[in-house]
Amino acid sequence: MSWRIRVVHTTGYVYDAPVTRSFNEARLTPRADSRQNVILNRVETVPATRSYRYTDYWGTAVTAFDLHAPHTELEVTGSSVVETEPFSGPADELSFDELHEDRVIDRFDEMLSPTNYVPRDRKLASVAKQLSRGEPPAKAVVRAAEWVHKEMDYIAGTTSVHTSALQAFAERRGVCQDYAHLTLVLLRSMGIPSRYVSGYLHPKPGAELGETVAGQSHAWIEAWTGQWWGYDPTNNIAINEQHVSVGVGRDYADVPPLKGVFSGSGSTDLEVVVEITRLA
Repeated sequence: MSWRIRVVHTTGYVYDAPVTRSFNEARLTPRADSRQNVILNRVETVPATRSYRYTDYWGTAVTAFDLHAPHTELEVTGSSVVETEPFSGPADELSFDELHEDRVIDRFDEMLSPTNYVPRDRKLASVAKQLSRGEPPAKAVVRAAEWVHKEMDYIAGTTSVHTSALQAFAERRGVCQDYAHLTLVLLRSMGIPSRYVSGYLHPKPGAELGETVAGQSHAWIEAWTGQWWGYDPTNNIAINEQHVSVGVGRDYADVPPLKGVFSGSGSTDLEVVVEITRLA
């Protein structure tokens, strides 16, 4: 069953001294793909800025903007209306022997390689070997996500955006970003091309039409076992119509909702509000 969802993601910065210039990138535009149809999207700022759009190396839409007047506050709002459907699951399922062929390894090298957030680990590689033994790759993906869901406790505030998968696993607790990174460690250890997905999750499966609720920025994974398909290890569910995907990459570093640099002294206060409404 398809949903039509409105997402309004607002980020506010308050500087304790005037900023004279700032240069920013916003990844707040949902993806248009076989599972999603983007009906409306706009990214606006207060104060007003000049902006332009491009698609980054990983296929994520980016709105870049800069501001050259002194300011002590900056608000960035991404507003979207998206039609979503659940993933139907992988239609083409390759074997591990096929995934380990040179042509696949070469094609997906970047989605098989370790990163700062998703490093190699001997202990987790052993876990991955056990989880994949006797299973086809698609089933191994689900088993890896189930294992992460079982091993980790979801506790907000225990990790930060800079926490790696191994750091979160050492504490056995974290948030969706950590669940996704840890799952990627396992999948890449198996030789399954896999990527990090950022987006939103409507928190109510039976949401009433027109009801606006506090939404969530969310993260999950996609694996390639003949085609790309997604799974949510935090909730241990297949990707469905409640998920709105925005960015993909090797890990969180490739898909932050906002990043930039500014000229001026002083620290910043940050406030993020996500409102999400099921329209149909």
